[in-house]
Amino acid sequence: MDKFQEMRAFAAVVDAGSFVKAADALASSTPVISRLVAELEARLGLRLMHRTTRKLSLTEEGEVFHARCKDLLAAVDEAEAEVTSRTGTAAGLVRINAPLSFGILHLADLWGDFMTRHPKVTLDVTLSDRVVDLVEEGYDLAIRIARLPNSSLITRKLATTRMVMCASPQYLKRAGVPRRPSELADHSVLAYSYWATRDEWQFDGPSGKVTVRTRPSIRSNNGETCRAGALQHRGIVLQPSFMVGADLRSGTLVELMPEYRSIELDISAVYPTRKHVSPKVRLLIDFLVESFRTPRWLD
Repeated sequence: MDKFQEMRAFAAVVDAGSFVKAADALASSTPVISRLVAELEARLGLRLMHRTTRKLSLTEEGEVFHARCKDLLAAVDEAEAEVTSRTGTAAGLVRINAPLSFGILHLADLWGDFMTRHPKVTLDVTLSDRVVDLVEEGYDLAIRIARLPNSSLITRKLATTRMVMCASPQYLKRAGVPRRPSELADHSVLAYSYWATRDEWQFDGPSGKVTVRTRPSIRSNNGETCRAGALQHRGIVLQPSFMVGADLRSGTLVELMPEYRSIELDISAVYPTRKHVSPKVRLLIDFLVESFRTPRWLD
């Protein structure tokens, strides 16, 4: 077995935190990954990691070797990308991270089309509202919905979404329709935990910026939970148009105070800064740009 396979298996085990997860990441089997790491340690005459039933930890030598492995493997990937980018051939594994609700509502039905176009590509899609570290956690691409700060990541804008304040007609009939942001303090609010300003909602109104402190009856780190509460007539939500657009069109939710506008967010594909982007990642980004040229929530 060649040194490259041993190094890739070792790095995958360290990055994934287990032999089982490393086998999944490399589309291999646990016994094969375990054997590769054992052969690597035997060849070097060193123990690179401590293994227990609960966790893995690197030895001092393992820390040094892992860092060098990552550099060497990245250099090999970059060399391959530089050569294959001229052919446009897309092949291999692409690891993608995307927000949970957006991934279900607007990405899930796209992957099949991409795989039909590029059958040699394997996708590993993780949905989470947590902001992942692409480099540390080994992702090739992430979808971010935010006003992105300057960073070392490369950004490709796919679309925009605006935050919409809305509630069900049944709730409004029972609790009354708020006419000004200050009246939100008297209403039941379903709040998204990851909202940057937490319980303070900010708007641009006819007379300028307005900030109001709400008193949430429900908080959740998932927007679909807030939306479900609104559809069950539990209160008012401030959620992105990509999530509530269909509800607004059907009338199951009603936009409130449209003259008071909340923020607009970019939906972007981000990926680590590299001199050469592999064909599989480049073609996936181009595919997403094409797919969101006319977002469905803007109908």
